[in-house]
Amino acid sequence: MNTQNFTKYERARILGARALQIAMNAPLLIKIKKEDLEKLKFNAIKIAETELDSNILPISIKKPFPGRKEEKLKRVKEAKVSEEKLEELEKEEEKEIAEAGEIMKLANPEEETEEGSEDEE
Repeated sequence: MNTQNFTKYERARILGARALQIAMNAPLLIKIKKEDLEKLKFNAIKIAETELDSNILPISIKKPFPGRKEEKLKRVKEAKVSEEKLEELEKEEEKEIAEAGEIMKLANPEEETEEGSEDEE
């Protein structure tokens, strides 16, 4: 983690988050002598800054890729169809199904028994 890669806003966010943790009695990630703590006046922000500068903080930043656009999804509007048109469409579909059924021939029972007897031999 290199501190030069962070913007000033990211750095401020990291320092603020870590300073809050330190203020809530979180353990320090680096060993600081009592004398150094007195020099820093036990300031949580200064302690967080020394941790950040020593590259010891396990905090990561996710940066968005440039050039990507996020667009809102648009709802597709369905055309309103009246009940009469729906009935007409259903009748047309039924006619098409009936015509397709007439094209297909029914199997003869005699042909089925002949084929079955050939397989048994």
